[in-house]
Amino acid sequence: MKVFAAQIDEGKKGKDGEPSVGPVYRNLLSKDDFPPPDVNMRTTWDIIKVSAVKYSENKMLGRREIIDGKLGPYVWKTYKEVYTEVLYIGSALRASGAEPGSCVGIYGANCVQWIIAMQACSAHSIVCVPLYDTLGQGAVNFILEHAEIDTVFVQDKKVKELLNSDSASSGRLKTIVCFTSVPKEDQSKIGQIGIKSYSWNEFLQMGKQKPVDIVPPQPDSICTIMYTSGTSGDPKGVILNHESITMTIRGLDLFMELFEDKMTTDDVYLSFLPLAHILDRMIEEYFFRKGASVGYYHGDLNALTEDLMELKPTFFAGVPRVFERVHEGVVKALDELRPLRRKIFDQLYKHKLNYLNLGYKHREASPLADLLAFRKVKAKLGGRIRLITSGGAPLSSEVEEFLRVTSCAFVTQGYGLTESCGLSTITYPDEMSMAGTVGVPQTYTELRLEEVAEMGYDPLGNPPRGEICLRGKTIFAGYHKNPELTNEVIKDGWFHTGSLAEYICCIYHIFPF
Repeated sequence: MKVFAAQIDEGKKGKDGEPSVGPVYRNLLSKDDFPPPDVNMRTTWDIIKVSAVKYSENKMLGRREIIDGKLGPYVWKTYKEVYTEVLYIGSALRASGAEPGSCVGIYGANCVQWIIAMQACSAHSIVCVPLYDTLGQGAVNFILEHAEIDTVFVQDKKVKELLNSDSASSGRLKTIVCFTSVPKEDQSKIGQIGIKSYSWNEFLQMGKQKPVDIVPPQPDSICTIMYTSGTSGDPKGVILNHESITMTIRGLDLFMELFEDKMTTDDVYLSFLPLAHILDRMIEEYFFRKGASVGYYHGDLNALTEDLMELKPTFFAGVPRVFERVHEGVVKALDELRPLRRKIFDQLYKHKLNYLNLGYKHREASPLADLLAFRKVKAKLGGRIRLITSGGAPLSSEVEEFLRVTSCAFVTQGYGLTESCGLSTITYPDEMSMAGTVGVPQTYTELRLEEVAEMGYDPLGNPPRGEICLRGKTIFAGYHKNPELTNEVIKDGWFHTGSLAEYICCIYHIFPF
């Protein structure tokens, strides 16, 4: 039996109506004690500050230019260039009235300006609050009011929605900074309401002309408030401190060092998952930590393949639906093959799968099958993919197996919530026996199951089943302005996630809920 996690205690039966709890598990890296934190990475500001010096000339943020009405190649800003703009934007924020501890909103699709605005907030201990409208009608207005936001960085085409919000009409909203420039059709309304508006370049120039010393955050300073869907209808604001985010990044760093393929400055990530969600935010922070490159999709998910072909990323992260589409596309292409070619593909698939199940790594399982058939699947993802990560929901076993066999890359999936910085458990990228599970606790997180009596789930049963409870420095500080809900989900130091899981040989399978 392979052991992938360290058991810390035996668990216990509940007394006097208390639920039973299962053993506490940790990552093997933390079996005896948690690894010490990195003294040079105590806040997210430390990440960009250190990398700007260490990797000053490396490509950091990329976007596609439009040339003669058509998408051109990626154009890059170096770590040094981004850092300089961050300082200017941070100074402009302070000059426009934003103070350390206040909340500033960012509203729009992933782009270079999104990250620069986010990092500028960190430089001055300002709380970055992503805004997005997928939480339902009125969500943007609710967040603006609930987080008391009066300054927003906004994508040009989203300005109209801001101006139609109650926050604009009530005078709450005072300053907007467009990612490029203020749309002409919105300028008159902005003037009528009395909101100050700036193009990106205008705001940059203001910061350049009015420099303000940074106010670096502390580890326990609030880094961001991320709003997620609430059971009562209103979104709930998840408070994440700088320490929670940096400890998660540190844990991922240590975990990835265990494996053959190390993350390097040559790695490239295509960012298309919303930056307003925790998964993409954490991946990008990790890439900045490594001095690697992040390129942004051009805004049309239906044409994502064009960005993949142009950027040729080495790392690809998505939600199950993205990988289901990849699977469906390949299956459809196979159905159109002549019977003999389809039969050859199926035989190569079975051959490689057999060797993967025997414990061979993906490169060693069947190089011939990769050459004859599977490199064509890899080409659909840009041709250079080394690591694929799925998150957000359970990935079906069928699709995960397909990716592990045909992508010519390592495949991993995990489980996490915004409240746990998006990463609570993770599978080993080169361990086929973990397929169909979400892996083991991440480096700085402890995990146990708790009884759910009404469903018959017993964490001490066979197999152990129950609600996932998490503990550690990677867990959120609470819900913004909602102590009742905070106390409801955090009990005795454990965060009760509401997710159900089954424990299998030191790895976890998450049930749909």
